[in-house]
Amino acid sequence: MKFSEWELIWRKGIVDLRPSTLARDEGYVQTIPASDLRPHAAFGNRQLLYSYMGGRAGHQWSKAVVGCRGGARTSVSAFSAATIAKAGQILGKILSGAVTAGKLRASPCVGIKFPRIEHEEMRFLSPSEVTRLADAIAPPYKALVILGAYGGLRIGEMLGLKAGRVDLLHSSVDVFETLTEVSGHLHTGPPKTKAGRRRVPLPKVAIDALRQHLLMHPAAPDDYVFRSPDGTPTRVQNWRNRVWIPAVDASGLVPLRPHDLRHTAVALWIAAGASPVEIARRAGHASVATVLDRYGHLFPGSENKVNDALDILAKG
Repeated sequence: MKFSEWELIWRKGIVDLRPSTLARDEGYVQTIPASDLRPHAAFGNRQLLYSYMGGRAGHQWSKAVVGCRGGARTSVSAFSAATIAKAGQILGKILSGAVTAGKLRASPCVGIKFPRIEHEEMRFLSPSEVTRLADAIAPPYKALVILGAYGGLRIGEMLGLKAGRVDLLHSSVDVFETLTEVSGHLHTGPPKTKAGRRRVPLPKVAIDALRQHLLMHPAAPDDYVFRSPDGTPTRVQNWRNRVWIPAVDASGLVPLRPHDLRHTAVALWIAAGASPVEIARRAGHASVATVLDRYGHLFPGSENKVNDALDILAKG
């Protein structure tokens, strides 16, 4: 059996991943721009035997994937650490599956060290910038900007939000579905994790925006809150090109991604005094550690308080 044949069997056996995740992983396996990095290019025609997958070939590929030339013809210095690590991790999963299935004695990926993934500096908007962006965007999506900046929903969660999930009386929305587009097809499904299915409390500014939006764009309980002009579900790539980018340009906030609204919400929650536990619950993170890792630098420091206490102790 060749690696390419086993990879297909392995992929068909995956039943617990969302379509968007499967498409992303397949892209890493088959279409990474540098041909020497693609597992298919490196191993596709190799027999699934340790002597062929491991040894010099496995060593060369592992050196290439962590950024060294080794036996590869293409340098990977242009790739981000996250791309390099993800490519290697997926190859490891494929070969570990082969070991479990008895197709391979051992995986040559064991022991490979990947580059450290450094979090990029996050982009946050001030409340006045949120207002500026909301005023610049096409009117049917003004409430989406405000909901993202104060409620912290992901773009797929906002586009998948149904009117019946909006509780104007209790100032909250229930996040139970996401809307994603994969290879031109729309998919509706639950959030990635159990923590992602949540009730998000909203401040008055967001609830007022949703109330006004639903007055202007009435929707049945099972209708999406944010629909395209023809009443169909919003396709995120079309929306990004036709609505989001022109609004960002017009408001003078370039560069800005839709996901930066979520970062903005977390920053505003921290500024308002929310605890890491509450932020994790609002954002749908499974662990408080995720909040502290990504946003810990935004929490007010206690350096002066600790130093004062140490000075008192030192004086006896």
